[in-house]
Amino acid sequence: MSKTDSGLSRKAYQRALYDLQVELCHLQAWLKASGERAIIVFEGRDAAGKGGVIKRITDRVSPRVFRTVALPAPTEREKTQLYAQRYIQHFPAAGEIVLFDRSWYNRAGVERVMGFTDQDSVDQFLESTVFFEREIVSAGIKLIKYFLNVSKDEQEKRFLSRMTDPVKHWKLSPMDLDSYRLWDQYSRAYEDMIGATHTLEAPWFIVDSDDKKRARLNCISHLLDQFEYEKIPFVAPDLPPREHLPDAPPDDPRFGTTIPEPF
Repeated sequence: MSKTDSGLSRKAYQRALYDLQVELCHLQAWLKASGERAIIVFEGRDAAGKGGVIKRITDRVSPRVFRTVALPAPTEREKTQLYAQRYIQHFPAAGEIVLFDRSWYNRAGVERVMGFTDQDSVDQFLESTVFFEREIVSAGIKLIKYFLNVSKDEQEKRFLSRMTDPVKHWKLSPMDLDSYRLWDQYSRAYEDMIGATHTLEAPWFIVDSDDKKRARLNCISHLLDQFEYEKIPFVAPDLPPREHLPDAPPDDPRFGTTIPEPF
């Protein structure tokens, strides 16, 4: 069996995923009841599957509780602010989880490798991030950091798939090609990043993501294990009777254009 062959049938994978998503719904109810807050950071190599994991986490839950933040490149105004400022404004309120699809660690990764910042700024960032994250945790916000790793061969396979599959063309950017070309430089940057910021308060968890199915299941399972949540009983309400108006309009709208039905 190859490393990328999960050995899971689609049916078994979907069943396991559904069970985990049910637990995420229980976690959601507990978060709303308890007022707990959490930040989940997703970092990793390009094409490692960060978006796929995040999608499976958020598929069945409320976007008002599980909020995904994927920030674009900073504006000229944001470049003049404190580096962490544009991230802090997205931090969770009571009863929320914020999932960062890439985060403040851009400075230690793409900005370092692509020369968007100098090494002194990177070194200062790595040193200050330890204290920054310690403050996050001491404020009562749970901080969980995942790094999704993918092998050279699997990354190449996924990039080629993006080139040949029309629904994946949007996933391929010039920055992806640079990350492919500069594999070794990114390896060194990530090693320095994780080594400097893997702390007792905010450890890094590495996700082997050559096998997408197992990576998704393993990551969600691990995420759930980070919370000591309780299942909040759900009391199903009774549907109330409809109130009818004496001059009620017809159920079908009289205005607008009904779309054709090609299927």
